[in-house]
Amino acid sequence: MMKKVLYLIPNLAHGGAEKVLVNLANNMDKTKFDVTVQTLFDVGVNRQYLNSDVKYIGGFKRMPRGNTYVMKLFSPEKLYKHFIRDNYDIIVSYLEGPTARIVSGCTNPNTKLVSWIHIEQHTKELASKSFRSYKEALDCYSKFDRTVCVSDTVKDDFESIFDTKKPVEVLYNTNESEKIKKLSDEKVDDVNFSKDIINIISVAKIVPSKGYDRLMKIHKKLIEKNIKNHIYILGIGEEKEKYEKYLAENNLTDTFIFLGYRDNPYKYVKKADLYVCSSRREGFSTAVTEALIVGTPVVSTNCSGAYELLGENNEYGIVTENNEDALYEGIKKMLTTPDLLEAYAAKAKERGKAFSTEKTVKAVEEMLSAL
Repeated sequence: MMKKVLYLIPNLAHGGAEKVLVNLANNMDKTKFDVTVQTLFDVGVNRQYLNSDVKYIGGFKRMPRGNTYVMKLFSPEKLYKHFIRDNYDIIVSYLEGPTARIVSGCTNPNTKLVSWIHIEQHTKELASKSFRSYKEALDCYSKFDRTVCVSDTVKDDFESIFDTKKPVEVLYNTNESEKIKKLSDEKVDDVNFSKDIINIISVAKIVPSKGYDRLMKIHKKLIEKNIKNHIYILGIGEEKEKYEKYLAENNLTDTFIFLGYRDNPYKYVKKADLYVCSSRREGFSTAVTEALIVGTPVVSTNCSGAYELLGENNEYGIVTENNEDALYEGIKKMLTTPDLLEAYAAKAKERGKAFSTEKTVKAVEEMLSAL
């Protein structure tokens, strides 16, 4: 019997969770699952990538600042009645926080509820930010039949904050691996990746948590040590103007370049010599996974999922401590050790096979079918 599944997410903007939800919804077996994606706010570049066999319900046309505080004025039950107008066999809150609070307001005993957690939340205070209190957060999360975390570290973190007395499991994010490989072969005609210099790339929102302030200082230090490199950032965000001011003040505007948002980041990542994740925190990095799929070596800070992606002993890439000095040493090692980039390129390709679309979608479908 076909199961009717709703995924609820705040929006379909250019973030990793939004992107992997689109990948998951598009690739689920539509003979077994009737899939709907609903947003609280009808904004974001990823909406256009939803396939026609996935139903879409958009929310408010604008996403005003402080919307989380406004939502806290209403009970989960009232919010649920406002947003969810149909009956479903399974409802998934695809991000921690506001959507989890809404979905927990479901009173239909025949509907199974799933909460997806993408990031480490570290403290009761942070984990309860979208709720009226820690007690309300615990009550809400305890109403879910299953909690899914995107990595072992996210699972450990969640269980250290909330004891929901319900099953918590790890399911890796869905990437469209074959499509990524195909798109990565397209020509890059707006960036000259010089063969005479090391080209480093990173893909993320330009926000403090992604650590580009650290990466700029590392870039400066490398150049001062005569380790020539160019760094390209694919993404948009609130810190761009501030960062560009730093680059201008330090004469780095020609070597550290913000390229903006690109529909096809994979072709840039594949043509680069090294991918760097400088994040202060992540869930399970979609961008690092994609770099592995196209065979680009990776250096990453130790944020959630880094060791799961790159190996406990740096088998598939280099994981550093999560600070500027350690990341500098990791990048320097990759750039100055003979043949290391080539060796890790081969290892990246090997590791990328573990995150095929088929494997990750099948795991989610089995979890949903067993509810």
